[in-house]
Amino acid sequence: MMLTTPNYQTELGNYQKERATEQYQLEPGCQHPLGATPDQDGVNFSIFSEHSTFVELLLFDNHDDLEPTQVIELDSKINKTFHFWHVYVKGLKPGAHYAYRLDGPQDLHQTGHRFNKNKILIDPYARGNTNTLWKRSDALGSKDNLASSMRSVVIDISDYNWEGDRPINRPMNETIIYEMHVGGFTKSPSSGCKYPGTFSAIIEKIPYLKELGITAVELLPIFDFDEKNILREINGKRLNDYWGYNPHSYFAPEGSYCVLPDVGNHIKEFRDMVKALHKEGIEVILDVVFNHTDEGNHQGLIINFKGFFNSIFYHLVPWDKQYYMDYSGCGNTVNCNHPIVQKLIVDSLEFWVKEMHVDGFRFDEGSILSRGQNGVPMDHPPVVWNIETSEILADTKIIAEAWDAAGLYQIGCFPGYRWAEWNGRFRDDIRRFVKGDPGMVGAAAWRIAGSADLYQPTAHLPINSVNFITCHDGFTLNDLVSYNHKHNEENGEDNRDGINDNLSWNCGIEGDTKNSEIEGLRQRQIKNFAAILMLSQGVPMFVAGDEFRRTQKGNNNAYCQDNEISWLDWNLVEKSADIFRFFKLMINFRKCYCHSALHRRYFFTGEVNERGFADISWHGCKLFSPGWHDSHARVLAFTLGGFEQEADIHVMLNMYWENLDFEIPSIKGRRWYKVVDTALVSPMDIVEPGEETIVSGNVYPVKDRSVVVLISK
Repeated sequence: MMLTTPNYQTELGNYQKERATEQYQLEPGCQHPLGATPDQDGVNFSIFSEHSTFVELLLFDNHDDLEPTQVIELDSKINKTFHFWHVYVKGLKPGAHYAYRLDGPQDLHQTGHRFNKNKILIDPYARGNTNTLWKRSDALGSKDNLASSMRSVVIDISDYNWEGDRPINRPMNETIIYEMHVGGFTKSPSSGCKYPGTFSAIIEKIPYLKELGITAVELLPIFDFDEKNILREINGKRLNDYWGYNPHSYFAPEGSYCVLPDVGNHIKEFRDMVKALHKEGIEVILDVVFNHTDEGNHQGLIINFKGFFNSIFYHLVPWDKQYYMDYSGCGNTVNCNHPIVQKLIVDSLEFWVKEMHVDGFRFDEGSILSRGQNGVPMDHPPVVWNIETSEILADTKIIAEAWDAAGLYQIGCFPGYRWAEWNGRFRDDIRRFVKGDPGMVGAAAWRIAGSADLYQPTAHLPINSVNFITCHDGFTLNDLVSYNHKHNEENGEDNRDGINDNLSWNCGIEGDTKNSEIEGLRQRQIKNFAAILMLSQGVPMFVAGDEFRRTQKGNNNAYCQDNEISWLDWNLVEKSADIFRFFKLMINFRKCYCHSALHRRYFFTGEVNERGFADISWHGCKLFSPGWHDSHARVLAFTLGGFEQEADIHVMLNMYWENLDFEIPSIKGRRWYKVVDTALVSPMDIVEPGEETIVSGNVYPVKDRSVVVLISK
């Protein structure tokens, strides 16, 4: 199928026309739904603000108008229902821009109210915002920032042809996740994309994703954030908020990822991407940040939440409410289990599923969702269970980063039943095992088998474990085998940022090298990690570029590097074609219809097949002798019994620095065939289906630091 990107320049030409500037007629309006909701006759506006005493709605014809074309002061007797302020503007059309000005008490110490009539606020429920005039510094202090504020956009979400598209609802055990940054995926000139760094550019790269074989993309935050936020300047290079983990809007796609954000094209461009990915069977998972916002601490900005309902939206210090509790490590913490905040979070998630056809969510610092209004973790946090039990979200993948910056760590015990978790234990244990730490055999076995030690006691399943070696946060896979230490000097924080214990090994030399022996070992280690990830029970995830050795030059915290450090260099696809091929075929091996033993829904039970193989058997160099209690062991092997005529799979992992002979189990009525040997060079390191070679004898010599995979036929 040929994929084409929409012609957004034509859409711009159709949009550019004179807009009406006459005064619009007003009606009282309705309190629901929240946000700006257009119909054929006008637009209904509604916001929640319990303690405000003055509300103005400002209307602008264009995104860069310095003055509003109409200012509408809401009457508390006509335009207010309980704590909802609302008005209906007849004749107003989608594409108009708007904002709010509120006033009320400023009792910071006792109540935490921060109303400020001089600050222009964007709508918390806006479907799109523009920041053409935005000056971040003007959102501080007492200065009126009308001429330098963001604007929200009226967007008609009903006007779109989905062509029958729906969320894919692929079973979790069949999912393979590819984590990517929307901008960094295609911003490099090497991508060759028409609109680099946008949702549209991802459409251009779908053939690549399809060839790689992943089943889902997990997008780093695409909720609107301030990409113009300059954190510092180092050697003439401006460092800004690149990752986007500081949202200010939960219903609006990030404007910088759109081709035409200024005319309100946010929703359409995101939908175009989702629809195109779905046509090729690829799901869309969003990394969402409900634990904090871009408004920061008591010295931070006023963008929306502080100006509408600061006293309920954030956790405030009880004895002096001008200050913010900081469980997130980012200046403030969202009070997720307040009823109004719960509603906003669930409304947001349901919007992205119902209206944008998103397939799942990964919750950054998800443990904050479990904190009650007093900050104490709850046994049954309402927002977590509202997400769990929402009928609209019933088939949606929900994945928690089950920890927060204040020390709450909930791996294996995150509240709820179907919540999957980023399994940080898998990352750490497999890193240590592959780099050759002694005594890791037992831990590696637990991780490979789906982490039953973590999940089975709480009646969870292997599909609750999202397994990963690398993610956006930390070393890339190439850097994991190329650096012993982080090298974050270019972040401008004197290399203090980022974690120090990376469980990495440079294979002999720090950083780039032309030493062929070390380069060969690095290649092998990368393949070892990829193989173990795809052979493990649970849901595999890896970060974009690992499949062709993307490097960040040892930077393990590139949150501020919107440049070549973070961008994917597409020239590496050809340069590291052997690694790309290995990833592609290893993914295909996992997905093969006759290898369902690699992605079970349930834990192993000891069931035995007709050839006498249990569903899983553990070995060392000798059969059934895995060396659980050997503190020096660095080898592990296992056999997965195939059922209903499927292949048996035998895996040998030698993480020792010498070659070792591994016993192979005898097999009734079949022969063993070699599929993978990471010690061999491409294309012998992994073969295409049907090209496997027979393995004779009862012993296989496994080279040092390598993985061998056999199948029965």
